[in-house]
Amino acid sequence: MVELEIVWLVRGAWITVWIVSILPLVIASIPTSKLNSFRELVLSFAGRGKILHPSSQKFTIPQKCFAHFYVIGVVWTSLLLAATWMYACKMAPLSSEEFQLSDIASRLAGGSDVFSVHKSNMTPVEHRFKVWRAVFLLLLMEIHVLRRLIESFYVFKYSPSARMHILGYFAGLFFYVTAPLSLCSNIAPEVARFVGNQVAEFIANGKSHTSAPEFNLLSSISPLMKLGSLQWIGGAIFLWGWIHQRRCHAILGSLRENPSQAKEYIIPYGDWFRMVSSPHFLAEIVLYAGLLIASGGTDISIWLLFGFVAANLTYAAGETHRWYLRKFENYPANRHAIFPYVY
Repeated sequence: MVELEIVWLVRGAWITVWIVSILPLVIASIPTSKLNSFRELVLSFAGRGKILHPSSQKFTIPQKCFAHFYVIGVVWTSLLLAATWMYACKMAPLSSEEFQLSDIASRLAGGSDVFSVHKSNMTPVEHRFKVWRAVFLLLLMEIHVLRRLIESFYVFKYSPSARMHILGYFAGLFFYVTAPLSLCSNIAPEVARFVGNQVAEFIANGKSHTSAPEFNLLSSISPLMKLGSLQWIGGAIFLWGWIHQRRCHAILGSLRENPSQAKEYIIPYGDWFRMVSSPHFLAEIVLYAGLLIASGGTDISIWLLFGFVAANLTYAAGETHRWYLRKFENYPANRHAIFPYVY
């Protein structure tokens, strides 16, 4: 019952965000002059940096506050990863003998029922596989948010005038709390109970009477090597997007290496900038698509997470592309907004 409550709480949160934020973006994207006023209103909330409307400076904060998202993301993802990995090692061990050919189809699909929140039809082996799959997804998320945190301090040089709406700030905080939880919501209750029991045992027995937990590096990593093909395909797609986003962020950061360039906007070149105006957004969509594939597509929460990322960044990329076209007369004509040769 508790598991159902947490799963539906996460899904309800994403559905609410879709209604409150994504639906207005979709309506604002309809190409009709009758929606110009509504479009400006949406952009005043959703815009940031160069695409923030000049008249929307009220209730804004510096864009460098983006770093707060990644601090929250690293701390929260690290806690979830540590707790889930500890639970997996102690309560859901996997041995090679348990991975027989009869389990391959189930492992490739990632589970029994695509949108089920129950595990009554799940064998113990399948459930343990689901636990280790969550560890894998959280590990990828940790790699992502940790790099973004480092970049926010050492790569990006935000313009002093770059600002974001306060509602966008709270939306970012919500995202980096809810996104990691979405990757493990189906097993979060049992992991929380396990951690609670461990803490209670420590308090009851006292530090002097509690034996140090045994740690075996091989046994804590080897189950990840036994994951299915979908996990490794998804992981490879994630790393592909991750690498290109790192390169594109380095290009953007290099545009303001000199103090004299702090307030200037320069056309970026290199890597995926050859094809689109916002390749770092495209790379973000790619790496979240990798997470979705690695999850096996078994949880609608992760579909909602991916849809939120894709819709939000597609809208932002479209506005950024139009800004570039207005700003630079010599802007490369072959570039699209975010999807090469499409949009």
